[in-house]
Amino acid sequence: MLNRVAVLSDIHAVLPALEAVLAEPEVRAADRIVLTGDIAAGPQPVQVLDLLVSLGDRIVWISGNADRELLEYRRGQRDSIPDPISPWAAGQLREDHLDLLGRLPRSLSLPVHGLGKVLFCHATPRDDEEVVLVDSCLDRWREVFSELDTDIRTVVCGHTHMPFVRLAHGRLVINPGSVGMPYGRPGAHWALLGPGIELRSTDFDIEAATNQITQDCSYPDIAEWADYFLNVRATDADALEAFAPRDGRGHTP
Repeated sequence: MLNRVAVLSDIHAVLPALEAVLAEPEVRAADRIVLTGDIAAGPQPVQVLDLLVSLGDRIVWISGNADRELLEYRRGQRDSIPDPISPWAAGQLREDHLDLLGRLPRSLSLPVHGLGKVLFCHATPRDDEEVVLVDSCLDRWREVFSELDTDIRTVVCGHTHMPFVRLAHGRLVINPGSVGMPYGRPGAHWALLGPGIELRSTDFDIEAATNQITQDCSYPDIAEWADYFLNVRATDADALEAFAPRDGRGHTP
């Protein structure tokens, strides 16, 4: 049984944001740091993966759709990736990085004090691209949880880059938000589990981070990328509007 678990999702290879979260005392003291996917698709994939690997067994890895896409692109299993920066990021990875991404599970469960058996995944327990939102209808939640064991009463997911906690058919659902590409408000967002649930946000120097990323990264449009995501130009309303059609809207909440 783990007493404290820090959950970091959707880092998207933003090293300054990751470093800021890892420096938090509660993260440093956590029994495990769980990464719920989309780790390496972004401007500093090599630095981020190497840092996380250096932390050893304290890190629990889960693959996200963006990580899978990087691997598929490099292995010749796909010709393109929807995210413009991802083909560039895929090209930066070493073979050991690709091997690591290829070994990552799509989901896993851990016992956490106060929460019982917790399932960690990227998007939903059954699919790494499926969309569920804080205001998704209860029928939608029943559908995405249909294959879960009854002893799993807490589910942690990422993918949509917006933090929330809600109850759906007796299960707690937690989205820690995004470390590297948040929607709605600045900061590196994460969660602390055990025995309760804390949604956390870590401030870091956005201007310094932008300068570092633009100097370190050779992606042609990196200045525009860094300005848009680090300064959080997309509001939560923008993101919800974009994601809503993908969660089966039209049902009554």
